[in-house]
Amino acid sequence: MAKKHFDIEDLWKIERIGTPSLSPDGAQAVVPVTRPSMEDNNSRTVLWLLSTLGGKPRAMTHGGDKDGQPLWSPRGDRIAFVGKREQEGRKDASPQLYVIPADGGEARRVTTVATGIEGYRWLPDGKRIAAVSWVWPELKGGKAQAKAFKEFTERKESGYATSESLYRFWDDNLPLGRVPHLHLIDVDTGKVRDLFEGTAYELRRPDPSAENFDISPDGERIVFAFDPAADKRIDGRFALAELQLATGRIDVIARDAEYDFAAPRYSPDGDRVAFTASHQGRKHTMPAQLAVWERSRPGSRNGRWSVESEAWDHEVQAPLLWEEDGQAVLFTAEQRGRCHLWRFDLPDRRAEALVEGGWVHGFDKVAGTLVVLTDSATHPGQVMACLPGQKPRRIERFNDALLGPLAWGRSEEMWCTGAEGDKVQVWLTYPPGFDPEKKYPLLHLIHGGPHTTAGDVWHYRWNTELFAAQGYVVAAVNYHGSSSFGYAFLDSITHRWGALELQDIEAATDALLQQSWADPARVFATGGSYGGFMVAWMNGHVAPGRYAAYVCHAGCFDWQAMFADDAWSWHAKELGGWYWDQPELVAAQSPSTYAADMATPTLVIHGAKDYRVPDAQGLAYYNTLKARGVDTRLLWFPDENHWVLKPRNSRLWYAEFLAWLKRHDPAQQPAKKRRR
Repeated sequence: MAKKHFDIEDLWKIERIGTPSLSPDGAQAVVPVTRPSMEDNNSRTVLWLLSTLGGKPRAMTHGGDKDGQPLWSPRGDRIAFVGKREQEGRKDASPQLYVIPADGGEARRVTTVATGIEGYRWLPDGKRIAAVSWVWPELKGGKAQAKAFKEFTERKESGYATSESLYRFWDDNLPLGRVPHLHLIDVDTGKVRDLFEGTAYELRRPDPSAENFDISPDGERIVFAFDPAADKRIDGRFALAELQLATGRIDVIARDAEYDFAAPRYSPDGDRVAFTASHQGRKHTMPAQLAVWERSRPGSRNGRWSVESEAWDHEVQAPLLWEEDGQAVLFTAEQRGRCHLWRFDLPDRRAEALVEGGWVHGFDKVAGTLVVLTDSATHPGQVMACLPGQKPRRIERFNDALLGPLAWGRSEEMWCTGAEGDKVQVWLTYPPGFDPEKKYPLLHLIHGGPHTTAGDVWHYRWNTELFAAQGYVVAAVNYHGSSSFGYAFLDSITHRWGALELQDIEAATDALLQQSWADPARVFATGGSYGGFMVAWMNGHVAPGRYAAYVCHAGCFDWQAMFADDAWSWHAKELGGWYWDQPELVAAQSPSTYAADMATPTLVIHGAKDYRVPDAQGLAYYNTLKARGVDTRLLWFPDENHWVLKPRNSRLWYAEFLAWLKRHDPAQQPAKKRRR
């Protein structure tokens, strides 16, 4: 009996696992697990306890809908998390901090902060927590903040008035008039104190999180990254400062106008701080590298910093985690379309891969026990435990019953010669039961960024297994500009977007059409964000007929009009100049300039809440194709952002996507004519 192929309904039954947090003895990990519901068109996140020693997983929370960011207390007696719940007759208007006993019991609301709680960290005493909340900087005290929050939420006006350069990010306007401050919370009493009150300091405005700060091992200091510029921008260059909890004194400990610093983390002895440093003064594409600040003497506020990984051509990703001996730092970094967990030895500046991907999404290490969250193109997230002297062992089976009985294709990587004679990686996913003696359509999935990578990763919005299960051989090209292949490869497209990338995709198409299974009449190209830019670019640069149809999701169409996005300050760096200073250069890199040559049928998809690529880009592209008489279709979501996240909308997205391909697949045409 033939096995069922993976489909959209299966995709939205998968339980999605978040980053694990280990108990102080390393015996247990707590993870958030999100369960989507196609029926309810939403999702619910609860916390689970996993044993690293072989015990049975246990559900920990039940009463909330979005219980996330779990962290074990230093004492091991309780677990904190952020949630929005209804408890004791009160429903949270904004996310609050909760704690639950580690051995089971009811969760207790710790805070009632009107402005809500975001990222947080435990202090070493296990009695206090430092957390982020957006506040009005001119107001003092929680009562004043609560009054202002109530007045704002009850106001009748809807206008957003600002003089800020950074006023919206991704899919939200930043809280009007507010900035992210660090707060100190007493876990037993719920008492909250704003640590930045009365100062000009704030954390980063785009997605402030616990990665922006750390607490010293003695619990006396907090190091944090801040933007010293008066005008906050998305490409600000951050410095590091240290706060003395006893006195409130703040000292800038590391600042360089040429560098952007992030993700500070104290060493076990508290006299060093590991962080990432990107030399933005040299070029905006410079990678984040591992750096260490060291005190001139114990207890001193002075010190010096240095870049440790400068000779290692990889980009260091947060979070950073010190080994207990203080001689090495753990972090993830990409390499050739995969993401590994690395141990960087500081004395000899050598990197060693501890856990290889697939893709490592999260990790924690305590008392010699390491846990990692990893996936690949062939399976969703799984949690592995690595104990000293033992092989890595999986400690959960959340999705095995769902996915085990299904038929799967296979994935592999190939290489072709692309632009400038460079080798270019192409990931391939084949349909279940693939027979090389038969003919198959070829489907390109072109990744966004551009400085990201098509990786050996499980993707919910562009799932290669799902597309392959429909009978396509799926190709994902890591074109010039992609991350994980070294800095020179990544930076090669700067100021000439579209040129090298198109050569790489065309080279991959040529190579794949040499395969016996490839049908040259059934080749499709699709992409999102920068990948959407690429298929629009291809429509104006590739002769009609080469590709049967395109799909452009959230694609950039006109770089001058793109100035409405949330990342406008990057444009001149990427394109080579501002559109008013270099109009011809900017126009030369805009697909809109080549509209007269566009003739290939295109499905255009966009979300109204997309502030990274505003939806006017997709609408302008769609309208242009309509005006030219090109076969085109629009799928527009009023409630989605750069991504499509709601279950029902995702199902519609996949349905429209696949129907468009079938409509323009020559092999489908005879059946279509017979139905008529």
